[in-house]
Amino acid sequence: MMKKKKQQQPRRGPPEEEEEESLCCCEYLDRTGERSHLAACLCDCQDLDEGCERWLTCRSLPPGMLERIADTFTDRFRLPWLRGAVKIDISLLPPIILLPVFLHVAALHFLLALVTLISLPVLVLWYYYLTHRKKGQTLFFLSLGLFSLGYMYYVFLQEVVPQGHVGHSQVILLTCGLILMLVALSRAKRDPGYLDCQISSDEALCQGSSSNNNNILNRNGLGSSNGLYRAAVSGDTVNSKTEGNAKMFAVGPGGDWCTKCQLVRPARAGHCRICGRCVKRLDHHCVWINTCVGEQNHQAFILALCLFLITSVYGISLTLDTICRGKSTIKALFHCPGVYGDYSSALSFTCVWYCTIVTSGMAYILLIQFFNISYNVTEREARIALRENIGRRLLCGLVVDTGQYNRGFLRNWIHFLSLRSAVLHHSDEDIV
Repeated sequence: MMKKKKQQQPRRGPPEEEEEESLCCCEYLDRTGERSHLAACLCDCQDLDEGCERWLTCRSLPPGMLERIADTFTDRFRLPWLRGAVKIDISLLPPIILLPVFLHVAALHFLLALVTLISLPVLVLWYYYLTHRKKGQTLFFLSLGLFSLGYMYYVFLQEVVPQGHVGHSQVILLTCGLILMLVALSRAKRDPGYLDCQISSDEALCQGSSSNNNNILNRNGLGSSNGLYRAAVSGDTVNSKTEGNAKMFAVGPGGDWCTKCQLVRPARAGHCRICGRCVKRLDHHCVWINTCVGEQNHQAFILALCLFLITSVYGISLTLDTICRGKSTIKALFHCPGVYGDYSSALSFTCVWYCTIVTSGMAYILLIQFFNISYNVTEREARIALRENIGRRLLCGLVVDTGQYNRGFLRNWIHFLSLRSAVLHHSDEDIV
């Protein structure tokens, strides 16, 4: 009987799992692993108290205090959820809060609109260079882009469509363009072509490790979906023998050794300092989708840009044709008398100019992408060529021709359009 009772006792999991399961909707585990509550978000703020005291007494802050205050604030900024409070990325909030405020203020007067529409791009560029210098990821630009799309569509439905000059078929066409663009954007957000390499604090293993220093490459680990030979590394550094032997096993011309990912990467692959990983045929890290643009998502990225431009231009033309009757789109954009006499028309006209500024920026990015594809060069390769003074500037400096992969306009575009099929072909070969 005693044995049966012991067998019927339920098995208990680790204390950490029990603690996470027992969290109420307002509790969470902070960055130190201690249990905390949303009601105590203003408690135990020694850095903040000391910072306020130094500010009131006109004393300078010690180094690192602002970073600790910011880390504490971001860790405590949460929302109640079923199994514990969920952490919210603060960079998501500024566009959602500030963009409607700026646009509504700009709709009050022409001068306010002029100041607002000039200051918005300046602020966005300032924040971009601030985050780019720190090499950190942020959801600000993705949030700004998605919320701008949603808010412009909302203003179109609330302020433009009720005036009766836009037909149902035009609304459906605009909506379909928006949906297709979001689908292409979601595909561009997928894996850009990361090179598989798993590194931990205790040991660093790039699948297919060696048993000792004499056997640098394991026979079972030579083949991979990336076409790479992988070397084993332990700790945070790799000895010179391992690194030297791994470099000799670079696949194809142009392959090199990445000291951060500890792998041999193929030609045209690069290491993204923001994502912290190597990407096949790395073009650039796009802040608007918060991921890299590489071999596997470059086509979806171009498609999303094209669909955005077509949808945006179509929405701008429909709005201007409604609020500035009898004028062409270009003339109405620069001269629309009496538009600020009505607040609804003023808000629509302000949103049109905001869309025009954003569309112009995206059109410039798409133009550069088209030139790079025509010369079969990536943004990363162009920057390296300019830095090492080995490329030629063409078309008034819009494109840099390295001459390394350029095979002519038609072949370059065929190569780009076959990137995805080449990836699927390699994956099928790996399965076989």
